[in-house]
Amino acid sequence: MGEIYISTDVETDGPIPGPHSLLSLGSAAYTADKQLLATFSANFETLPDAAPHPATAAWWATQPDAWAACRQNPEAPAAAMQRYVAWLRTLPGTPVFVAYPAGFDFLFVYWYLMRFVGESPFGHAALDMKSFAMAVLRREFRAASKRNMPRHWFDAFPHTHVALDDAIEQGALFCNMLRENRTP
Repeated sequence: MGEIYISTDVETDGPIPGPHSLLSLGSAAYTADKQLLATFSANFETLPDAAPHPATAAWWATQPDAWAACRQNPEAPAAAMQRYVAWLRTLPGTPVFVAYPAGFDFLFVYWYLMRFVGESPFGHAALDMKSFAMAVLRREFRAASKRNMPRHWFDAFPHTHVALDDAIEQGALFCNMLRENRTP
């Protein structure tokens, strides 16, 4: 099998890793034809010297259900990331990191992979869905937002701010974009 698209969403307590912590990671492995092969989910213990960013903490106060979900059964970051890499290695193709926005989600995942595992199965690359939408829609980057995307790209999945839910939702969106891009 060729590429496997690893739609990934993270929940954090701040804008950058190190001073702030990854709270939850969800990934959904999709084939190009939108077959969901497997999922991964983990909640993380916070980093010992990190602290929540005040703006992010204020946002979390408005999301009590999502906050409760990302604080259930947190794992040590090293154990969770080693489990993540082991999961990625079970997939039948080359993993491609996909996110909306990849610049944020990949920043945390890559930092945690390098810090706690010492390698990234994704290399140094991530596929940004908004950039891909810009190309497919032939629009400027700022105009390629979800509100400007065709409704038929969206399946009936909720956006809950629970990492795995959002990874599944966004993975289906990506596959729909990919199908449209490949249709003559």
